[in-house]
Amino acid sequence: MKKYIILTALLFSGIAFAQENNPKLEAVGELVKTTYYFENGKVQQEGFFKNGKLEGTWTSYDTNGNKKSIGNYENGTKTGKWLFWNDSNLSEVDYSDNRIASVKTWKQDALVTRD
Repeated sequence: MKKYIILTALLFSGIAFAQENNPKLEAVGELVKTTYYFENGKVQQEGFFKNGKLEGTWTSYDTNGNKKSIGNYENGTKTGKWLFWNDSNLSEVDYSDNRIASVKTWKQDALVTRD
């Protein structure tokens, strides 16, 4: 399961740079809010850049608009708790210095919301 989480995390971090569709960019103070879209027009991923590096909260969605992951960057480095939703599980991944420090996984039986 840890390998799956690592793979998901790597895909999530790389997806911001591999989009075919042009992102929507919006200045928000010192940050640039960036939103990527699926071909169906729904939001695929949104978050912020600061000085060309990922910054703050990034959220990704599936093609139906369901939240797939949420996490934070500080100066381009993954930090703190990230949440990853997939079919019947919620995984909480703790990052320290851009490395996975721990992983917890819950089954659908537990109360899990994506709001």
